Amino acid sequence: MGYMFNYLGPWRRHIPILAGNLNRRARLTFAEGEFAAVYAMSDVHGCYNELVEAHRRIVEDAARFPGPKLIVMLGDYVDRGPDSSAVLEFLSKTPPLGFQRFVLCGNHDAELVKLYRKPARILEWLGFAGTETLHSYGIDIEHLLQSAAGSETIARVIRNMIPERHIKFLESLPIMLRIGRVVFVHAGIKPGIDLKKQKDSDLMWIRQPFLDEGPQLPVLVIHGHTPARIPTFGPQRIGIDTAVSATGRLTVLTIKGTRVGIL
Repeated sequence: MGYMFNYLGPWRRHIPILAGNLNRRARLTFAEGEFAAVYAMSDVHGCYNELVEAHRRIVEDAARFPGPKLIVMLGDYVDRGPDSSAVLEFLSKTPPLGFQRFVLCGNHDAELVKLYRKPARILEWLGFAGTETLHSYGIDIEHLLQSAAGSETIARVIRNMIPERHIKFLESLPIMLRIGRVVFVHAGIKPGIDLKKQKDSDLMWIRQPFLDEGPQLPVLVIHGHTPARIPTFGPQRIGIDTAVSATGRLTVLTIKGTRVGIL
């Protein structure tokens, strides 16, 4: 059973369009009201079955009213859960009929790209909950390490087993989406800093002081990255990472007009 409340009303004001920057990941902007409904989820972390089920619920809910709909994924598609490869394959395909889908980059996604490009970082990366990701591609990393395989051998295995199209997909992901006064991002934003000046690293990694202070800007930030048992409501922010790999709950947040709800 979902629920809904009016969370957007206090921030109904004009916000300038956000420009892109060739030196950073893309930042996307749409006008308020461009979509009849927006559905957001975050931190899938290799949980393919839960991702498919969330899409089923979204399609069922969206069938009740007309207009364009949008699905926003807030990053961290890999690691922890068992099916990272299937998650990336699913998200790189066409979205459901009648939907657009924007897939944003999270810190775990960016780290997988770094590993693929520089496999010598393998030990550091494995400490980042990456073992399950390699397993999902059929890579027995424990065997490779126990056999004292060198970095060149490990690099060759990783590049042979992980499709480069998955890496290029991750490299292509934007890092922020803005619809009117609502900002979607993986981790949060640096409080009080103009959105045009936000660093990719902060957008993917920040916790404090954002969690306590909020954006300190006239926006509502929808984010993941910091797990909790249930969605968290802070100062002008909503966190929707409910640790699906541990809890089995992949939260879907909905925005319909000025009404924000949990599906």
